[in-house]
Amino acid sequence: MKEKNMIQSIVRGLSNIVVLIALAWFVVHSFLSQAYVSGHSMEPALASGDLVLVDTLSYDFVKPARMDVVIFRRSDHSQNIKRIVGLPGETVLIRSGHIYINGNLLESDEISNISLAGIAENPVELMDDEYFLIGDNADSSEDSRFANIGNVKKSQMIGKVWFVLTPLSRTGLVK
Repeated sequence: MKEKNMIQSIVRGLSNIVVLIALAWFVVHSFLSQAYVSGHSMEPALASGDLVLVDTLSYDFVKPARMDVVIFRRSDHSQNIKRIVGLPGETVLIRSGHIYINGNLLESDEISNISLAGIAENPVELMDDEYFLIGDNADSSEDSRFANIGNVKKSQMIGKVWFVLTPLSRTGLVK
């Protein structure tokens, strides 16, 4: 009788594990996607070759927020990962290596000093559905400062990058 109870406990435990794995797989493949980071524009937060998880669902319910790291589709259909600094209705200006939002200095430990302001050397006014994105490693980033990317519409955003899967030494939440 003890052997039968032990076998039932083992089978029950294994079936719980299988159900959890199936549920995790369903969640990851239904509400999340994966992307590889290419290039150095988001260092040190993200490095080239990092595999990240992207939340593709939350922006259907909440608006993207300042300092979110997002993946978006460019007009040439390629994808980029950048950080949101300017929100709809705001004015972005870059002066002396610093970002100003509506005339106020944006305090950020994530974004490096900016040596090239690009189109943001003059005030950039964001429309109702536009965001201004910039790479953390600004001097190595092609982002909203340049006309070929410009302001990014919410419809171009695929989702919020929130977790680094690999390499294991970098696994964790994205700042």
